[in-house]
Amino acid sequence: MTHTAAPSAQELYESFVPLGDPATYTPEACERIARTIAEIHAWKRERRAVVLAHNYQRPEIFEVADFVGDSLELAQKATTVDADVIVFCGVHFMAETAKILNPSRAVLLPDLRAGCSLADSVDADSLQDRKDELLKAYPDLQVACYVNTTAEVKAVCDVCVTSSNAIKIVEALPTNNVLFVPDENLAAHVQQNTTKNVIAWNGNCYVHHQITPEQIANVRKHLPHVKVIVHPECRRDVLALADAVLSTSGMIKYAKESEANEFLVVTECGLSDRLLLELPEKRFYKSCKLCAYMKMITLDDTLRALKEMRYPIELDEEVRAGAERSLRRMLELSA
Repeated sequence: MTHTAAPSAQELYESFVPLGDPATYTPEACERIARTIAEIHAWKRERRAVVLAHNYQRPEIFEVADFVGDSLELAQKATTVDADVIVFCGVHFMAETAKILNPSRAVLLPDLRAGCSLADSVDADSLQDRKDELLKAYPDLQVACYVNTTAEVKAVCDVCVTSSNAIKIVEALPTNNVLFVPDENLAAHVQQNTTKNVIAWNGNCYVHHQITPEQIANVRKHLPHVKVIVHPECRRDVLALADAVLSTSGMIKYAKESEANEFLVVTECGLSDRLLLELPEKRFYKSCKLCAYMKMITLDDTLRALKEMRYPIELDEEVRAGAERSLRRMLELSA
């Protein structure tokens, strides 16, 4: 288990100021951040802990993370980390996913308020009722649930998917009829890329759903050469304007490998921060929204999670085992 050295206040200031309002990352603020980062690294050693962070987190969270990635990458990484404690800097369903795959390890979520409006759009009982109803018309029906769901919902499903593997997983299922929950926009994107019958649940991510094609067109009007990369949780009329429709990990790979130097990043704004930090020689424009839930995770709460071992994720074993079945099937089919 490796730990990177804590950055200096000056290094943080030089890195963070280009990300947004300089008033947010003043030299004084960066000094406080640097002290907190150093303390977190010390507690990570004390607890034999690792920090997993989603791409949408605050830039200072990236500084304490042992691994930063999208939902699939984090799910895979959670099964291989050498640690007694996993601190998950993301939202609740992500921490649950880590616990599902690591029942013997302590998994901590720094702020229990960090939920997900998309995950809240479906519950296990409603899904079971809809599944039973559709099975009468489609006896071969299988249920694919986006990873943005609770453990209880995952336990009802046949397989989990992420934005990076949803098309591949649906294509691999031994059925022609798939109930896809809960993201209607991702379901529509999958339907456009498969001949199977994809039945969508009525749900969406409020962050991505409020991005409009007019916003994209306005940027293209002034920057006709810009490459537009869009997350598949966006509306279909927004996806139609993209040069590439990609998961967050796919966007990072695309930006790194592309010969282009300017990109319009259409997803939650945290990804643009990561891209700016990792590829300072390129330019990234934002047509994005902030996820209030992701931004609830702070350095101070991450430190308190390590000090006090709060807040541990606890799951009923029957639910955990059912959810693990769906997740393991995803990992097998996406290998």
